[in-house]
Amino acid sequence: MSASASRPSVLFVCVHNAGRSQMAAAFLAHLAGDRIEVRSAGSAPANTVNPAVVEAMAEVGVDVSTQTPKILTVEAVQSSDVVITMGCGDACPVFPGKRYLDWQLDDPAGQGVEAVRPIRDTIETRVRELIAEVAPG
Repeated sequence: MSASASRPSVLFVCVHNAGRSQMAAAFLAHLAGDRIEVRSAGSAPANTVNPAVVEAMAEVGVDVSTQTPKILTVEAVQSSDVVITMGCGDACPVFPGKRYLDWQLDDPAGQGVEAVRPIRDTIETRVRELIAEVAPG
């Protein structure tokens, strides 16, 4: 079994892949290290990560400034064990045998850093709970 096959994989999906899914993926990579394979994507990706998201994450020591929004692909969903949607509606393809979670979160698009902070903190709490469930260690 390859190293990647032995790790659970998580895909975070939102519309623009510029805010919520980027924060969730960054927290998961930061907190879980190599224990979990992390992906994020958007059904209609933006050109860049939301600057308020970059600032809010930098405040907690996580750098997302070099991330680029990515398009959601069928392959990304098929190769993930857990798919967490964040307001992408019906744009996310559903496959049998995958675990789907829907995290209802405010959209940080167009918001200042003050509005992004509580979203960031909620995401961090949920990511910590996810790690404890899928890759306890």
